[in-house]
Amino acid sequence: MAPLVLTECRQLWRLRGLLAVLTRRELGARFAGSAGGLLWVWLPPLLTVAAYYLVFDVVFGMRLGSAAPTARVGTYLIAGMLAWMAFADAVQRGMMSLLDAGAMLQKNPLPPGLFPARAVLASGVVFAPLLLLLVALYGGAHHFGWGVLAVPALIVLQGALAFLLAYLLAIMAAALRDVVQVVGVLLSLGVFLSPVLFPVTLFPQAWRWLLWLNPMTGPILGYQSALLQGAWPPWSVWVAMAAWLALLAALLSLALARSRDQLRDWL
Repeated sequence: MAPLVLTECRQLWRLRGLLAVLTRRELGARFAGSAGGLLWVWLPPLLTVAAYYLVFDVVFGMRLGSAAPTARVGTYLIAGMLAWMAFADAVQRGMMSLLDAGAMLQKNPLPPGLFPARAVLASGVVFAPLLLLLVALYGGAHHFGWGVLAVPALIVLQGALAFLLAYLLAIMAAALRDVVQVVGVLLSLGVFLSPVLFPVTLFPQAWRWLLWLNPMTGPILGYQSALLQGAWPPWSVWVAMAAWLALLAALLSLALARSRDQLRDWL
C-alpha cells in the first residue's frame, strides 16, 4: 500500500476504541426509535434473498446450463447479489460519510478516515453474518468442501476494497458534489457488469475483460466458487483483488496528499 494509506491505517488502529464506539453509534442511528431494533437492519437483505429463492427456484424452477457453478438460478443469484449489496451499501454510505460529518470535522481535529471506516464497518456488521450464514445453508450441497474456508478471507478483502474506494470517493465528493450522483448511477449499473446475474461463461469471450474493470468481479467469483462448489477460489480471483487493492491504495494516497490542506474547507 502507498505510504499515506499505511499511515491512515496505523492511525485507525491506534484509535480502534473510538472507531468501535462510532460504529456502534452508526448502527444505533439506523434503527433509532424503532421497536424492531437491529431486526430492521437485517430484514431487507434477508427478504431479498428469500424472494430470489422463492421466485426463481420454487415458483419458476429456473435452471442454468452445465457450465454454471450451480443449476439453480435463485441459489446462484443469492451468492453474488448478497455480496454486491454489501459492497454497494458500504461504498455508498462511506462516500457520504465525510459530508455527513463535516460539522464535526470542522470543530474537532479527528482523522477524516474514521468516518469512512465507521460506515464500512457498520455495513460489515450487517452483511458479514449473512454471508457466513450462506456457508451453513450451501455447505450441505457439496459436503462442506474445504473451499468454504476462503469465505472469511473474501469478506475481509471485500471490506478493504470497500474502505479504500469509499474513502477515495468521500474525498472526491467533498470536492465535487456531483460525484455522489455519478457513483449512485454506477453502483446501480455495476451489477450488470459483473458475474452476479449471469455466469462468466455466458458473457462473450472477447469482452470478458470488461468484467474485471469491476472491483467486485474477483470477490463475487470467489464467493461463487467457495459457496456453490466448495472449491478454493482460483488464483485469478486473488490476483484481481490484490491488483484492485494496490490501485485503490495508490489513488487514495494521491487524493490524501492533494486534499490534506483543503478537505475541511470543502466540507
